[in-house]
Amino acid sequence: MRSGQLLSALRPRWWGTPHRANQSLFEFWVVATRPLEVNGLGMGAHQARGEVLGILNAFSLLPDPADLLERWLDLCVRHSVCGRPAHDARLVAVMLAHGITHLLTLNPGDFARYPKATCLAPADV
Repeated sequence: MRSGQLLSALRPRWWGTPHRANQSLFEFWVVATRPLEVNGLGMGAHQARGEVLGILNAFSLLPDPADLLERWLDLCVRHSVCGRPAHDARLVAVMLAHGITHLLTLNPGDFARYPKATCLAPADV
C-alpha cells in the first residue's frame, strides 16, 4: 500500500494530526530499497523516492529538538537500550519532546519498553 493510500485509509479513524520524524524517512528508505529476500520491499531508488515524497506531503514534520541527544541518551540508559533498538529510542525521544503519545508502527513490540509511548499497528486504527 502506498503511503498516500495508507493515510487516506487511516484518516477517517485518526484522532489527531499525523506526524513524521525525519528519521522515519531514513529508516523507510533502508527497508524500501532492501531486497525482498532479506525482508525488504525491493524498491529501486526512483520508486522509493516517490514513496518518500508521498510521505513528505502526507505527514507534517516533527523537527528534531535542540536537546535530542540528551533525551535520547537518557532513554537509552534508563531503559538499557543497546544496539539496533537505539534507533527506536531516538524516535521516542522526538515524540516525547513534542508531546506525542501514540506511534503508528508495524513493530509495536519494538517500543514496549517505553511506557509513555502507546504503539498502534495499522490494523488497530
